Amino acid sequence: MTGHALRVSHFSHRYFSRSPPVMNLVIQSLDPIAESHLKPLTALARSQHTDRADAGRVLQLRGADPLQRPDIDAYCGTHRLDYAFIDPAWRLSDFGLVAMDMDSTLITIECIDEIADFCGLKAEVAAITEASMRGEIKDFNESLTRRVALLKGLDASALERVYEERLRLSPGAEIMLAGAKAAGLKTLLVSGGFTFFTEKLKARLGLDFTRANTLEIVDGKLTGRVTGEIVNADVKARTLRETCAQLGIDPQRSIAMGDGSNDLKMMAEAGLSVAFRAKPVVREAAGLALNFVGLDGLLRLF
Repeated sequence: MTGHALRVSHFSHRYFSRSPPVMNLVIQSLDPIAESHLKPLTALARSQHTDRADAGRVLQLRGADPLQRPDIDAYCGTHRLDYAFIDPAWRLSDFGLVAMDMDSTLITIECIDEIADFCGLKAEVAAITEASMRGEIKDFNESLTRRVALLKGLDASALERVYEERLRLSPGAEIMLAGAKAAGLKTLLVSGGFTFFTEKLKARLGLDFTRANTLEIVDGKLTGRVTGEIVNADVKARTLRETCAQLGIDPQRSIAMGDGSNDLKMMAEAGLSVAFRAKPVVREAAGLALNFVGLDGLLRLF
């Protein structure tokens, strides 16, 4: 990952043009972190103080040196550990908004791929989706238009079947949302996917704001088109800014979570950007990555 997380914090007001700040290094795992990791991680982080939490699944190394990021990254990747350098002054309640992508972030599937499965075109559509999320297809509008066109003539009941039979929340999603709400944060689900799913999730999870694309349906059939402005990377970023303005907060007081290249501009607007089980281009640009633990890993950072 880059040094995105090391920019001047809106909250801490630390300026470190000559030397980096001392930060906390938070290590997380799905399972209790083995004692054998403690000594090498402490040495790599150049930390003198360690704390364990959450039944040993979280290790906090206080006074860590963020310049050791490359070595920490290599070690944690090898041992399937998630890590993040976090300003010790930060509290979750310092933020006012958590903005999330939907497909492969808040939920485990790509809805358009699953819809396409009902007309026998999942492999073709999924290949376009994957290339777009990796950043290999630069024009998201063109990518979405191509994929939606392949759905022309499909009975709209397929949308309900995808929601009922295939859509699953990502691990830790409900815990993360509950923790964010308890800390006073509002929630925004902004997706290059479809309103059929974002509106159902809004009602189900009590989300505050949503934005997505609308599939055109005529006589109970998909027309192969979307109506209105396509929610691409620029619209996602603008939606985050507009939501923050509506809440009366600076975008630096937002957290943005995503997995694909069309999330990058939104994530760049936020004070904290989180790549969740993301494509390499997103992990590289984000402030931190959660590659192994669930979305509730966000809460343990603070």
